[in-house]
Amino acid sequence: MAKDTKDSHLVGLIGSGIGPSLSPALHEREAARQGLRYLYRLIDIDTLGVPPEAVGDLVRAARDLGFDGLNITHPCKQLVIEHLDGLAPQAEALGAVNTVVFEDDGRAVGHNTDVTGFAASFARGLPDAPLERVVQLGAGGAGAAVAHAMLTLGAERVTVVDALSDRAASLAGALNRHFGAGRAAAATPDRLARVVGAADGIVHATPTGMAAHPGLPLAADLLHPRLWVAEVVYRPLETELLRTARAVGCAALDGGGMAVFQAADAFRLFTGREPDAARMLADIGELAGDVDSSVGKAV
Repeated sequence: MAKDTKDSHLVGLIGSGIGPSLSPALHEREAARQGLRYLYRLIDIDTLGVPPEAVGDLVRAARDLGFDGLNITHPCKQLVIEHLDGLAPQAEALGAVNTVVFEDDGRAVGHNTDVTGFAASFARGLPDAPLERVVQLGAGGAGAAVAHAMLTLGAERVTVVDALSDRAASLAGALNRHFGAGRAAAATPDRLARVVGAADGIVHATPTGMAAHPGLPLAADLLHPRLWVAEVVYRPLETELLRTARAVGCAALDGGGMAVFQAADAFRLFTGREPDAARMLADIGELAGDVDSSVGKAV
């Protein structure tokens, strides 16, 4: 049966520390408005007591249990790839998957909606941001996606900084192969002050700031009013990084818009139905307690 003719769907999210995730409510609210029976389950590897490398077993179990698809989050977005039957072109280019669709023939196909989700949120929330020099913190699965998004949006150069220098170098190399030589560079954390001092903006793409990983991803005194700051973390919507950035006068974009737009793209893949992203933006504002509906906008 084609997905757009089904009225019942079972999906889930695999990741670590995902209890606070708003994905279940976002998907289920939109499904209810469309008259669908839709159950979104959390599959937390911490609760299960299994390592990230168990993602393959979890994907196989979900397929066997009749799931229609899965979202994949930290720390499994790259590990899951070897356990899939195929990749959509964008996921293959990124080397990271955040959405797995179980097709009618039983194949598990990986997609990445983080790229389109972040790009849509950034274009909506920081439409006039200068993009000559961008510093990105984090080179993991989310980092690969947002770096691709920034270069697609027209950033002239993205410098990737990660605690794992090899991972940053690997991502920068992949970006240069895809977008052209000189569009990306890697820097070690000890050079962070220098690269941030010369930057137009910062994209934060590490787990720091999440409910399970509180704190700042860089020293507060590196922030200055000429910077814009874009956050990937959305729970909480106002991370310590955003509070600190706004306090010094930075234009700052929360992670809520990315969460909504990537969820909308995943919903479309799971169901074959067209979601209403505007309604979903209102949902995440309400769910996160941000009743002024400023989600995904610069403040």
